[in-house]
Amino acid sequence: MSPALSDGSSDAALHRAFVSVRDGTRPVGAGVLLTDRLVLTCAHVVNSALGRDRFERPTPAQGQGIRLRLPHVAADRDLTGRVVTAMWRPPRSEPVAGAAGTLPPAGMLPYHGDLAVLELDEPAPAGAEPAPFLTHRDRNEVVALWASGHTLPTLRAVPRVSTPPWIALDVVGGTVTEGFSGGPLWDRERQAVVGLVVAAHVAAPDGPPGRAGTVYAIGLPSVEAELPTLPPVSVPMSARGVQRLLAALERLLPEPAAVMECEQRLAARLGRQSAGQAADIHSLVALALGVRRGVPELLDAVHTRLTGSAAPAAGAGAFAAPGWMSGWDQLLRVARVVSPGEHLTLRQRRDLNGLLAQCRAAEPAALLRTVLPYADELPVVSGLAEATDTLEGYPSHPDQPVPPLLQAVVRIGVAERGTGGAGADLSDDLDAWVEMTGPRLGVAAGAVDQFRADVRAESRRTGTARTGRTTAPPRVQVELLPVPPGHRFTYQIWVWTGDGRHEVVLTQDTEVSSQQVVEAVRHVLRTEVREHPEPALVEFFVAPAWLRLEVDTWEFPGGADDGGFFPGIARRVVLRSSGRTRETYAGWKRRTDALPSSRRLVLDQRSADPAVAQAILEVHSEAGIVVVSCERKHHGMVLRQCIQAGVHTVLWHREDHGERIAADLLALVEGVDHTGIPEAVRMERAKALADPESAAHHGRRLSLLHDGPDHRPPPLAPDAWALTQP
Repeated sequence: MSPALSDGSSDAALHRAFVSVRDGTRPVGAGVLLTDRLVLTCAHVVNSALGRDRFERPTPAQGQGIRLRLPHVAADRDLTGRVVTAMWRPPRSEPVAGAAGTLPPAGMLPYHGDLAVLELDEPAPAGAEPAPFLTHRDRNEVVALWASGHTLPTLRAVPRVSTPPWIALDVVGGTVTEGFSGGPLWDRERQAVVGLVVAAHVAAPDGPPGRAGTVYAIGLPSVEAELPTLPPVSVPMSARGVQRLLAALERLLPEPAAVMECEQRLAARLGRQSAGQAADIHSLVALALGVRRGVPELLDAVHTRLTGSAAPAAGAGAFAAPGWMSGWDQLLRVARVVSPGEHLTLRQRRDLNGLLAQCRAAEPAALLRTVLPYADELPVVSGLAEATDTLEGYPSHPDQPVPPLLQAVVRIGVAERGTGGAGADLSDDLDAWVEMTGPRLGVAAGAVDQFRADVRAESRRTGTARTGRTTAPPRVQVELLPVPPGHRFTYQIWVWTGDGRHEVVLTQDTEVSSQQVVEAVRHVLRTEVREHPEPALVEFFVAPAWLRLEVDTWEFPGGADDGGFFPGIARRVVLRSSGRTRETYAGWKRRTDALPSSRRLVLDQRSADPAVAQAILEVHSEAGIVVVSCERKHHGMVLRQCIQAGVHTVLWHREDHGERIAADLLALVEGVDHTGIPEAVRMERAKALADPESAAHHGRRLSLLHDGPDHRPPPLAPDAWALTQP
């Protein structure tokens, strides 16, 4: 039995697949066994093992060996692995592999690539087994092991957000040190690897040594996207529905020759060893169940045999019989029980993802709402590939013969055709993909054609394909990291647009003044944002301790020919908190649901006592919009109480307090939908500036914290964003 991890639980499958990568004398990182000869790790770990710079891009020389160990299987035995040239993906800052790019600046990391596959000179020792893989699941705790192979230290973390190519995870136990990189993240509940550790936050200077609030991992979908020639990974074996699957296959493949042909075809597709003459129905099913997307590959192999796409073998007449369609339908139904979330083969999924990467006319979240109008709660998705991956697991509605996955692809194609030009060619490719895939999913071509015609007619009526082409304005998101006492800053600036773009466009890791921050925001607005009839929203993300910063009054003076730039006047500017936690989410969600009907709440001078503020917010558990009217020195504490309680919107005056100010601010938001509050605040600031004689106008020192339901935080680093690779 493999040794237990630090908390006493046994994860034998993790231990059998865990690999330590060494530089000859010590472990520098980790990896995970994919097959008996292949190991997956990070490219920067390989670079470190070879004594190269961690960001070095050229492929290591073919003859260079990397020393490896399986510490939980054969702790004293050294193995040698060599980089598989076709699967070398060094760290890079550009999304597309092979594109021209520069190395990241000091203190920053690239967000793409950083993967390598090593081939062992000899098979892994007895006792080692390839790891089972699954895609990660939000809120499922995972563990990681240190490369030395000791049971201590281990790391416990919970996924916070998936923003391809990385997953961000909050550390809930253990410390991060060198040696975790490249190692597998293990989901104990599901007994599978869900990602590779790639980076971590730098510990705060005044924090405990080695502590990290966040680690980052490369998830399975990103691995598959980066390494299209990677053999399908193993998955945990499934038991539900297997006996029905065996029975259905026996009816469809009654001849041994047919079974052997399908088994050989499936083994070749999956890169696994065929059983040859020993192949039977049981070995065919076992081969499919042990590999990611193996069941869809099995269906495709059987469909190819049944439809006579390949040259028939002996006894093929039984398969060409007209009655095979009923048996095929039964096989499809059983397969969806055995593998409910996977309907596409690996090639079908990769082909679709390649097309979706070029699509710009459909917004992922709106697409989900359109295709699944009756779903109680939809997951947050960051792109069309993730949206269709989610829809793949949903069955067809009884009244709709076209499953949600194909509905989504058809809608995306119609939307792309509406853009004209290259969009029409892309639409043709999407239609061809549906035409090839539909029959293998048991969907009649006529049903797809009718659905596409209905969507096109709907598009002509509404002027949009209703796939969610958004009219929302773009956003410039400034992730601000002030340097005490708050006069100098470092930052990252992100751009979010309705067409699916959400990326960092500008970084500053040396301290600059507030004026330089505003100048950078103005530069991004001019060069990165395609202006919308409604100007872009500027969002400053700051930790709760820095909400006192008057970012909404900052300005860029400009020159003689330039009237300057006053963000809070020229456009809507809001403060947003980077301090949201899982503990505040329940309150935030409850207040979101109640926003249309909940009344506005005032926290006055009595709320300066933290216990009183907390009690009031508990009593008014549905209030999402709060006016703070207490002395300035208490603002920080009250604002923190609001954030912890999940409040969305807080209005306060930075100088005055009392009944008059509270009444003015309540009147300002009276009858205003929460989405209109940023514009109402902007107008009040403009009115105050337009009336210089009225020094008492409440708009002069009016501030707004606005974490509404459309809160889109920078995905990778919600707190201090300096990263390191452990």
